[in-house]
Amino acid sequence: MNKDRRDASILRKIANYCDEIADTIAFFGSSYDLLNDNKIYQNAAAMCILQIGELAGHLSEDFRLSHSDMPWRQIKTMRNIAAHDYENFNLKYLWDTMIEDIPQLREYCNKIIQQNQALQQDCAEEVEEAE
Repeated sequence: MNKDRRDASILRKIANYCDEIADTIAFFGSSYDLLNDNKIYQNAAAMCILQIGELAGHLSEDFRLSHSDMPWRQIKTMRNIAAHDYENFNLKYLWDTMIEDIPQLREYCNKIIQQNQALQQDCAEEVEEAE
């Protein structure tokens, strides 16, 4: 798999985990107090954050540099904090990330995925015309 397709595949997975966080919020409720009082809610959300951070670390360096308006390093750092210091993980920070950052990340990934699909379609059409 070439680098661009690999990055697009990773972005689709990240967007899917963003959707899972939205589904988790819809299931448990849109309130910090609910998150704070429910370990199952915390664990479900944190697992998605872990996966997003892990996937962000697998994006190619070229991709991260050309899309530096997204804080890829901070996304990976949050994953590391959640993974290695989970007992002291700041739930308010998790909540703010879920509510403020994850929807933006989902939108960002989906935009790039759509651009990538349009580019692939254009390339396929050019190949067909050349034949």
